[in-house]
Amino acid sequence: MRFKLKPYIELVKNNPDYRRLWIAQIIANFGDWFGLLAVYSLIQTYSGSELLLGLIIVVKMLSLASFSPIAGYITDRFNRRKLMIWCDVARGVIVLGFILIISAELLWLAYVLIALQMAFAAIFEPAKTSSIPNVTTSEELVVANILSAASWSIIFTTGMAIGGFATALLGTDVVFMINGLTYFIATWFVYRANIPQVKLSKRELYRTRNPLTGIREGINYLYSNKHILRPTLAKGMFTMCLGALVYMLIIVAEEVLMMGSIGLGILYAARGIGTGIGPVVGRRLFKKESGWIKGMGFFMITAGLMYGVVSSMQTVIMMGLFVVLAHMASGSNWVMSTVLLQRRAPDNFRGRVFSLEWLLFTLAQSVSVTIAALILEFGLLTIRETMFLFSSFLVAAGVLWLFTVAPAENRYLVSEGEISAEAVG
Repeated sequence: MRFKLKPYIELVKNNPDYRRLWIAQIIANFGDWFGLLAVYSLIQTYSGSELLLGLIIVVKMLSLASFSPIAGYITDRFNRRKLMIWCDVARGVIVLGFILIISAELLWLAYVLIALQMAFAAIFEPAKTSSIPNVTTSEELVVANILSAASWSIIFTTGMAIGGFATALLGTDVVFMINGLTYFIATWFVYRANIPQVKLSKRELYRTRNPLTGIREGINYLYSNKHILRPTLAKGMFTMCLGALVYMLIIVAEEVLMMGSIGLGILYAARGIGTGIGPVVGRRLFKKESGWIKGMGFFMITAGLMYGVVSSMQTVIMMGLFVVLAHMASGSNWVMSTVLLQRRAPDNFRGRVFSLEWLLFTLAQSVSVTIAALILEFGLLTIRETMFLFSSFLVAAGVLWLFTVAPAENRYLVSEGEISAEAVG
């Protein structure tokens, strides 16, 4: 085990800039997940509506989607380190605003605050993801992304679990104060990091001074480079069904398990565990990057089958087990698509590529959650039937990916000489 951990330990030990960025991610992520259940608790306390609960997720995703195009332009044009610092400060102030919600009449404020929080997240996320290749070597890149995913899952697991208990025992106000504090602490670590960045030339800055020009160029670049477009589509196609399934875990914890925030904390902890383990296992199953696009199709099928089983389970332990397996596949898909984009997209377009990826991801998740929430709100299907329906859609998406996207990737790899025609045939 010591040997297997060695690359990750050496990366954190010997690369101070990545270490600071990584620590900042851990602290901010913990606050996010720690505070998320408090937001859900506010919605359930003052409304009790599945539709309004789903709407908070939709608002999050649509806010990310709305700001993603301009966010990509900003992260390619301006200093990413400074952008991350200001985004963390702003988010720290915003989450403290949730304390003002003390009645059903003020519930609208939750949606405004979550929209503002996600607007700054839309800038922060592509800036952070685009910066990782700039603070790591080519050999460190995969290790860095696996470590980031594993850390995210551990923090997600502990943050959601602790957040569930904290919300129940301490109340939402204390939870939101801790959430705000984590952003301010994370800011310090980003401030101390040295993050290189390829600067646009004066001529390029002048030519793209109109944001619409920069955004349009990013879209055209992505469309013209299908080898970059393919991994860009992976997260969006996955979450087109998975987003609804994760949302339905909230309803399952309340109406099936009858365990409230604690049950949701356990199920979301299982999600986090799977996300952390998955990239390590996925890398062992698909050792060569040339097989990663094909692997994404198998991961979609696997996740769909696992959630199909979850829809029929009766106990939190069995549900949690299959949620772990489903998100092992999801985590593998996430890391592999991220690494391929980091390798294939040049630095001066990387921010726009990742922001457009976020746009596709958030739109797909918003649509899936909205459809699931409407089905449940109007009683068209039961929670178990709705979960099985979206599980089946995810399996179908994986099959479609294997028969359309994967063959196109193979043709590209053959043309680049990365694999032989015999290997494809």
